[in-house]
Amino acid sequence: MADTLPPEGHEDVVEAAGQPVGIGEIKPGYDTRLTNEDLAPLRHQSWGSYNIFAFWMSDVHSVGGYVTAGSLFALGLSSWQVLISLLVGITIVYFFCNLVARPSQATGVPYPVINRSAFGVLGANIPAVIRGLIAVAWYGIQTYLASAALDVVVLKLFPSLMPYADVDQHGFLGLPLLGWCTYALLWVLQAAVFWTGMETIRKFIDFCGPAVYVVMFLLCGYLIYRAGWGEIDLNLGEVEYTGASAIPIMLGAIALVVSYFSGPMLNFGDFSRYGKSFRAVRRGNLLGLPVNFLLFSLLVVVTASLTVPVFGELITDPVTTVSRIDSTFAILLGALTFTIATIGINIVANFISPAFDFSNVSPQRVSWRTGGMIAAVGSVLITPWNLYNNPDVIHYTLETLGAFIGPLFGVLIADFYLVRHRQVVVDEMFTMSHSGRYWYRKGYNPAAVAATAVGAVIAVVPVLWTGGPGMHTTAQYSWFIGCGLGFLAYLLLARRTGVAEQSRVGEPTANEGAGDAAEPVPAAEPV
Repeated sequence: MADTLPPEGHEDVVEAAGQPVGIGEIKPGYDTRLTNEDLAPLRHQSWGSYNIFAFWMSDVHSVGGYVTAGSLFALGLSSWQVLISLLVGITIVYFFCNLVARPSQATGVPYPVINRSAFGVLGANIPAVIRGLIAVAWYGIQTYLASAALDVVVLKLFPSLMPYADVDQHGFLGLPLLGWCTYALLWVLQAAVFWTGMETIRKFIDFCGPAVYVVMFLLCGYLIYRAGWGEIDLNLGEVEYTGASAIPIMLGAIALVVSYFSGPMLNFGDFSRYGKSFRAVRRGNLLGLPVNFLLFSLLVVVTASLTVPVFGELITDPVTTVSRIDSTFAILLGALTFTIATIGINIVANFISPAFDFSNVSPQRVSWRTGGMIAAVGSVLITPWNLYNNPDVIHYTLETLGAFIGPLFGVLIADFYLVRHRQVVVDEMFTMSHSGRYWYRKGYNPAAVAATAVGAVIAVVPVLWTGGPGMHTTAQYSWFIGCGLGFLAYLLLARRTGVAEQSRVGEPTANEGAGDAAEPVPAAEPV
């Protein structure tokens, strides 16, 4: 007989990290193999629009976000073409984030749990592990970018440490000793913030995004003071493409924007579950994505363009720009702010996600905290500086990750909106009963697994076979290819295998072995 959690006295099962015991409502009959306080439906959802807005500010306002936005203005396009590409790309992200936000906000469960309806109560571990491993890679990459920024400041203040920044003199596994020290420092700081829990993280990200805006405006104002308003140029490079020839470049820029946000977009349910209403989440997304991203991008290009007349060269790294200012205080303030901001994005996008994902694999053995620390250790073992050390490797990394993330997104959206018409019985995502709605075949939904495999395998071909005809260009769209194929393959397979019938979509809630009666998620206001 399956183990179930008692209705009372379960406080010692797994305390929700940093939250009062009981943040997740564990009902009588929930199976221990699927449940802990972190994964159970929330008792209270309190995040408003500003909290979601701040989440996206933390996600955008980082060294990586700065460099990515600046790189788009150096593609050989005119400024208005880049702005159109940015607007289209971020609007796609906004629309998709609203789609993925609804199921978790309505049910109060994180990304790996909502996947149980599509992949099966055990099959949901497949997308959870894939997304968790991808988050580990990004966690390491973002920590490396922040540590590299910190290296610039340290060397500016202590030039005598220069030999320790040389990988040939004092290096190990491709990283110099100074890099190891700054990486370790940021690794510990991030772990400390994460360990204190979601409420501290919420307060942290509420501070990070606005703080970067303050420093960005100050930096921009300083450069305008030095160079004058007339030196502002929204074209960071020569305009090489006009008319029809610019369209492929613009499409590539759009794809890059979507790929950059594909990770946090996929597991946005980990955060939308805290939203007090879907309307609040949607409003926060609107402010945090189209509005915030465009404003930040304009600040980036104005600041970058002014580095040419002020410093004699184009600088697209904000920390390097700050380090050129003849003021120790300004250097410390700017560098620390950007470093803190990068810590913010790392925690919200790449620490919390694997924490939930790995906890979902074995809820009673792996708590939210333990899952996060597994990710932290893994981020060192993959030596992320070797994944992100030149533009070619950066594009290869983004395209590979996109090929695997896309199908997971496509399957989830197809299942929730088109197969089960936004109806999910929450309690049955926590039962191992063979007659449960999401048991399918031995706990796995073959249609979802097969659709994911088809989408990922086909999408990754152009990435690996870059020498093939048209493959280099096609690889830019790996996320879209994977998403589209996963979406269509799942719809086809779900109809052929009778997924809706197996999970009794539209029938009254029987709720066998899952505790008290549960109601389907209401199909309220449209996304």
